[in-house]
Amino acid sequence: MTARQNRLPFDLHALEAFLAVCEARSMAAAAKKLSLTQPAISQAIADLETRTRVKLFDRSVRPIALTPAGEIMRQRASALLSEARQITTAIRHTARGRLALIRAGLVDSLSRALTGPVASFLAEHAEQVSIQSGLTASHAGSLLTRNLDLFIGVDDMSDIEGLDRFELLNEPYILVFPDKTKVPRSIAELAEAADRLPFLRYSARSRTGMDIERHLRRLNIDFPHGLEFDTPFGVTDMVARGKGFAISTPVCVAETAFDGNRIRTAPLPGPSLRRTLTLVSRRQELGPLPRELTRACKAALERSVLAGLRETMPWLRDELR
Repeated sequence: MTARQNRLPFDLHALEAFLAVCEARSMAAAAKKLSLTQPAISQAIADLETRTRVKLFDRSVRPIALTPAGEIMRQRASALLSEARQITTAIRHTARGRLALIRAGLVDSLSRALTGPVASFLAEHAEQVSIQSGLTASHAGSLLTRNLDLFIGVDDMSDIEGLDRFELLNEPYILVFPDKTKVPRSIAELAEAADRLPFLRYSARSRTGMDIERHLRRLNIDFPHGLEFDTPFGVTDMVARGKGFAISTPVCVAETAFDGNRIRTAPLPGPSLRRTLTLVSRRQELGPLPRELTRACKAALERSVLAGLRETMPWLRDELR
């Protein structure tokens, strides 16, 4: 590619002039708004059209109107100029040791436990903080498209380069049954459990749901399909209502805040199945912040979740890492 071909087809001043004409629908009015001469505006638009090799305005009508190509340029130019205007503000905040904006994703099974601690921590490091709760798959996609700066979830995106990963917690999958219901102690008993109660699923849209389904296939267990949910609350609530049983995790159960009088928990029989909760961010973009946030999250989880789980499920004492 030659140096000429590598040149950008516009500069920010030309885009500013273009957007002014879009808004005013007149070269003269745009020139007045920007305190420039009309020939200067006309030249900027002509140069922009020459560089992009398309007509941006239909000059045969009055007031002048955008062409289809011009409409695309207007949408993109508006977003680009908005980003450009925020650069100075962001630099000034960073110079004071604070970021202008941090956008974090949080898997819904940690919303209750970590929304407050994450928000409090990030508010100390940024002028504006946005926290989105939901499925890990959505957060992973948003990180790659730069709509999130970091996320905490159940997918460490190990197949993607250029990311930093900080492990928060490793926990086992467990059985969750209605209170006073017999809990399976073997794979054979687990396979027969659906004869007495429906199996309640996590949605296949979630990483948790996919992991559970793969594990059941390895055990040659095929439970009939019925109710399924995206969130831990939906699954645990139905178990507490006596509508079925589920495979879940200790943290998912804690997220729903159900007491032990309505549900029973027990180890999952057969081979171990575990999940890891990880903080993922783009490499080195946020400096030491992701590592420090991980430490803060671990401390918050220990205080608000893990200590209580070890007390109510003593058989988990050595299983939560």
